[in-house]
Amino acid sequence: MDPIFVTIGPLELRWYGLLIAGGVLLGAVWGVRLARGRGLDPAWMLDMTPWMVLAGLVGARIVYVLTSPGAFFGPGGDPLRAFAVWEGGLSIHGAVAGVVLVLAWGARRQRYDVWRYLDVLAPVMALGIIGGRLGNFMNGTDTGGRLTDWAIGFRWPERGTETFGAVGRLVFGDDLWSGAPPACQALRMAAAVGGEPEACVVHLTQLYGALVGVLVLGVVLWALARAKKHGAVILHAFLWYSVIRSVIEEPFRDNPLPWRVYLNESAGVGLFTATQLASVVIVAVAWWLLSRRPYKTDEPAPAAAGAAGARGGRPPGGARAAARRDAARRDAAGQRGKGAGRRGKGAGRGTRS
Repeated sequence: MDPIFVTIGPLELRWYGLLIAGGVLLGAVWGVRLARGRGLDPAWMLDMTPWMVLAGLVGARIVYVLTSPGAFFGPGGDPLRAFAVWEGGLSIHGAVAGVVLVLAWGARRQRYDVWRYLDVLAPVMALGIIGGRLGNFMNGTDTGGRLTDWAIGFRWPERGTETFGAVGRLVFGDDLWSGAPPACQALRMAAAVGGEPEACVVHLTQLYGALVGVLVLGVVLWALARAKKHGAVILHAFLWYSVIRSVIEEPFRDNPLPWRVYLNESAGVGLFTATQLASVVIVAVAWWLLSRRPYKTDEPAPAAAGAAGARGGRPPGGARAAARRDAARRDAAGQRGKGAGRRGKGAGRGTRS
C-alpha cells in the first residue's frame, strides 16, 4: 500500500502514525471513563498524557533500534534513520516500558497507586497494537513475513497493481503497493539484475499482529470484569500478549533467530526470535507479580477524592458514589439516634406516672 495518507504542502501524514494515534486516542477516552467509574483522578491522567505519549514513543524507538541495529549501524546503514520514527519501526515492549516508567514516576509524586492507573490504561495497549499493525501493513516494509508455500500465504502484489479500483486509489493513493516486505524486495532485486521474476508469497504477519491485538483486547475486557487484584488487568495483558504473539506472529516474521532451534524455509517458520526469548522473561515476571499482588478491598479511593477536592472539583466517579453512601449511613445513624431518644422519653414518662 501507499504509506502516505495525505500530503499538505511539505507535510506528510502517514497511515502508520494516524492509525497508532487513533488507537491510542480511543483507548485513552475509554481509560478516562474507567478511571471515573473506579474513583480515580481522570484529570491527573489527562495531565500525564503528553508525558506518557512522549515516553512511549522514545521507549518504542530505542528498543526497536537496539533489537534491529543492522538497518542503522550495519553495512550500508544510516544512523540518522534511527530518528525517522515516521518511517515505522516501533517496539510495543519499549512503548509499554516508557509509559510504565513515567506513570510510576508521576504516581509516586502524587502518592497514587500506579497499578490502579495501569489497569484502566490497558485498553490503550491493545488498541495501540491493532492500530500499529494495520499501519505496518500500509507501510508495506514493516514487520514483513517470511516466504512461504502454505495456503494461507499472501501473494504480495507488484508495485502499481490496481486494488479496489477508483476507491482504492482515492483511499490508498496512486502509488499502490510501493512498499514491500524485505523478502519481496530481495526477489524484485534478483529479477532486476536478470533473474527470473518470482511471485512473492509471504506470511501476512501484519494481519497476524492485528489479530494478536484483538485477542489481547479480549483478555483486557475479561480482566476488567473479573480481576480481584489491582494491577491484574495490565499484568494479564502483558503476560498474554507475550504468549499469543510468540505463538501467532513471531514464528512467521522475517527476523533473525539468535537461538536457531527450528527453521523451515519453505513453510516460513522459525524459532526462536529475540522477541520470543524476551517473552519468556516477561511471562515469568508478570506471573510472579500477579502472585504477589494483594486482593482488592472495598475501601474507596481517598487519594482521588482528596486530589479532586484540591483541584476545586467534586470527587470523581466512584468517589462521589462512596461519598453518597457515607452520607446515607450518617443519615441512617442519625435517624436511629432520634428513635432511641424518643423511646427513652416515653419510658421516663411511664415511670413518673
